[in-house]
Parts: sequence; structure tokens; C-alpha cells
Amino acid sequence: MKTQILVVCADPVWRRSLRCILASGHLEIAECSDRARAALCCASIDPAVVLFASPTGDGTWKDIATTAEIRMGSCKRHMVLLTAESSEDIAVAALRGRLDDLIRYSRAAEELLPVITRLLGNLLKDSLEDFVDPMIGSSASMRELKAYLAKVASTDSNVLITGETGTGKELAAQMLHRVSRRRSKPLISVNCAAIPEALVESELFGYQRGAFTGAHTSRDGKFQLAEGGTVFLDEIGDMNLGSQAKLLRVIDNKQVDSLGAKSSQHVNVRVIAATNQDPEQMVSENRFRKDLYFRLNVARVYLTPLRERKRDIPELVEQSIRELNRRFGYQVEGCTDYAWKLLERYDWPGNVRELKNLMEATFIGLESRIISHDDFPMTFHRRMESLACVPVDERQQLLAALSATNWNKSKAAEALQWSRMTIYRKIAKYHLSSR
Repeated sequence: MKTQILVVCADPVWRRSLRCILASGHLEIAECSDRARAALCCASIDPAVVLFASPTGDGTWKDIATTAEIRMGSCKRHMVLLTAESSEDIAVAALRGRLDDLIRYSRAAEELLPVITRLLGNLLKDSLEDFVDPMIGSSASMRELKAYLAKVASTDSNVLITGETGTGKELAAQMLHRVSRRRSKPLISVNCAAIPEALVESELFGYQRGAFTGAHTSRDGKFQLAEGGTVFLDEIGDMNLGSQAKLLRVIDNKQVDSLGAKSSQHVNVRVIAATNQDPEQMVSENRFRKDLYFRLNVARVYLTPLRERKRDIPELVEQSIRELNRRFGYQVEGCTDYAWKLLERYDWPGNVRELKNLMEATFIGLESRIISHDDFPMTFHRRMESLACVPVDERQQLLAALSATNWNKSKAAEALQWSRMTIYRKIAKYHLSSR
């Protein structure tokens, strides 16, 4: 894991004190006792935050001078100054030296960790803004989700992602990893539903040469391959209880027992798990271990189904059109108004994945630059009919059909796929008149 904090301090007593304070925040810490070597240390370990600390006033001024040298190497690195005594002159000099914060040593126990956490959070926020967002949508639920993912990414906690099939659980896991402090290390994805119980140990934890017939060489498992990074356990709800028990020890103790190995191996990984099932229900039905559930359910991420965030459909469609134009060599510009209405009426049981598949199927054989409802595959129209996807405002729908047919009730009934008697009842219900 990348070093987050470099403490530059010649006083060993201060260094021990600061290490105790920072360790409570589970931060990766490095130390440098020689101020003259601080720039070299920064270049070699590339810390996110450099903390200068000196018990003397003379040392404080030297620290401020050193920050200017380090700033020349990296403007993105955060700098914090810890002093025994502060003055207006020191505060002005710290400001001119572009330090991010100035803390008195007497307030270190209360203020240091919140300041460091805020600075690290800002770094992650900047990374998130620079990151090409794979999760399309600007609805309220998506904005809340992305803000929460940024907070979760700044920690090293285990994560449980839940949501229906096709909502983008793997994309959320990728996003968590790629804006976390583990982003320079591997993200290893495991489809738990695809691993037979007999192969769980060898796939996840590896094996040694000669561990079983056919094991001619040693092989690392998924957890060893993800060292320093993240393991994504997709569809963990489909893993049987026996396999869950084997997984529990690894998550608990960070110890992997490879098949045929004489001793355990320590692994430094973050675990992100996902399921399209209800984990609480699975626990109550004894289909999922309660102890494993509690280990995973530290940070909970819920992905909203597409039918509850239909405001995002235009963005998703436009993004799909851009991508498919590149793949097919087309120049499709958009959809007709009626095609948009059909997309917005549909409930999308397959969520974003279903929408993308529909758009790709529509592109096959497409001849126009504007997608009409007739271009959608017949399977989509059949699903629309079977699900009786109608607008919520039934009165408006009826009035539109009557107006379009010049109040010909037979044609309106045919357009709405209603009976003539239904048309008459609805006209009476909504007190509609042609005049």
C-alpha cells in the first residue's frame, strides 16, 4: 500500500508521539529524522502528505524553508507544519510557503488526525473528478452514490455491494479501486458462482507443487495475485456455506493457506463483495453465514434499479450511441420523440445492461441516423406489450390518442390496444369531451 504520511522530525520523542496519533487512523506512515534528506525521501516514497514537526522555533523556520524545496518537486503533495509555538510571523511564512495547515503541538491529539484525513479525502476527490466515470447518470440517487463511493474509497474497509442484476456492481467495484490508495496495485475479480466447490481453495488461495495429482508447478491464488490491491468477489451470494467458511478465515486474519503449503501466508488485500440477492434474507434462511456477512457488510453500497432513476436514461442512451457509432462506424444522432417515450415507459427489469443490449441490437441493420420505435427489435415490443407499459397519467394518454384519431373511438381503442367499451368507460371517468 502506498505511504500516505511522511513524518519529518529530528526529535525521537515527538516522532513516537505522532506515530501513536496517526496509527489510530490506520494510516501508512514513514519517518525521516534528517530534514536535509526530506526531499530525497519524498522522491523515493511519494507520500500524499508530508508532516513537518519541530519542538524548537529555529527548527520550525528550517521546516518552512524545506517545504519550498519539496514544493518544487511536486505541487500536488500536501504539507502540514506542527510547531511547539506559533506566532503571526510563522503563520505568514507558512502561508507564503503554501503549507496546507499549521497546528500547535498542544492541539495535535485533537486536530492532527482530522486535518490529515481531510487532506487525504481531498486527494481522492480530485482523483475521482479526473477519473473517467463509467457510471453514467446525474439523477439524485446517482449523485449520492458517487459521493458515497468517494468516501468509501478513502478507507480500507471491506465493502458489500447489493443491487439487482445489471445495475453495475462490477463498475462500482472498479470505481472504488481506481480512486483508492490501492489503485496502483491489482484489482482481481472472482465470479463466485462459476467456481465449483472442489476448486474454491485452489482458485482463491493457490497450491504448491505436488499438492494433488497434476500439480506439477506451484500456483498463486486470486488473493496472492491481488497483493496490495483489491479482491472483488462477485455474486458471493451464490457461494455455498462450505466455501464461505474457507473465505472467512482469510478475511478475518489476512492469512492464506495454499493447498500443500506448510505454513500460512500473509496477504494485504481489500475485499469488495457483491450480490444481486438480499443478504439479510439469505442469513435468515441459513444460506449465508452470519459471521461472514458481518465481516463484509462494513461499508454497504446499494445500486438503485434503472426504473427508479429513469431520469438517467437519456444520458445512458446517448453514451451507448457514441460508443456504438465508434464500433459500427455509424453516425447515429439520436432517437425520435416516440422512441424516447417507449424507452422511458419501460420498466427495465435487466437494468442498465438490458438497455445497452437493446441499443446494440437496434444498431444491427440500422439504416437511419435517427432511431425510431420501429428500429427497436421485435422482442422489445413484445416485452412492452406483455408488461403493459403505459404512462402513469392515463387521462393524458387517452386524450392524446383521441386527438390523434380526430376522436374516432375505434381507432383510438386500436392504438391503445383497449376495447371500445374501455374507451367509453375512460371517457366517462375523466369527463372528456370533443368540444
